[in-house]
Amino acid sequence: MVKVTIGRREDKARLMQTIVLGFCADPMARWASPDPAVYLDRRDEFFDAFGGAAFDHGTAFVADDGAAVATWLPPGVEPDNERMEKIMAEQTPDNRKQEMSELFAKMEAFRLHEPHWYLPLIAADPARQGQGLGTALMEAAIARIDEDGRPAYLDSSNSRNVPLYRRFGFEPIGQIKTASSPVQVPMIRRARR
Repeated sequence: MVKVTIGRREDKARLMQTIVLGFCADPMARWASPDPAVYLDRRDEFFDAFGGAAFDHGTAFVADDGAAVATWLPPGVEPDNERMEKIMAEQTPDNRKQEMSELFAKMEAFRLHEPHWYLPLIAADPARQGQGLGTALMEAAIARIDEDGRPAYLDSSNSRNVPLYRRFGFEPIGQIKTASSPVQVPMIRRARR
C-alpha cells in the first residue's frame, strides 16, 4: 500500500530530485533542456521555481517517502514566473528561446481566471513507475481539492499521462505547441464537492 504524506520544507531539495528523475524522459522537459548534463545538474532550479511553492503551503504530496511527488499550488499561489524566465534564459538553447516564450504565452492563455488549484509537477522515480504512486498522489490531492470546492488545472507534458488525469475528472481543453515543441495538453477539472 502506498503511503502519501505532505512534503516538508526541509525535505524539498531531496524531493525535487525525484521530480528531476521522473521528468528525465518527459518530452517537454527534455525539449526545453536537451543537454543531459545541464538537465541533471540544474533542472531542479526550474522545477523549484515552477512548483516548489507547494512546500511552503502544505500542498506537496509525497508517496512512499519520496518515490513520487506532486506539487499542487492552491488558489492564489503562482509559479515564480520571473525566476523561471531567468533560469530558462540561462539553460535553454539559443535556438529555442523564442519558442519557449511563445510556449509560456500559450500556456498562460489556457489558465483559469477564477481561483483554482494548479498542478505544475507530478513525477515518480523511474525505478518506481507503474506501481500506483501517481494514482495515490492524485487521490490524496483530489480529496483536498474537493474539500475546498474549487476547480483544478494542469498542463500534461506527456500524452501518456492524459488517461490518468481523465480518470480523476480532468478534461482536455485544447493543445499547446510551437513549431518544434512537443504537444502539451491543458486540462480542467470542474469544481466538485
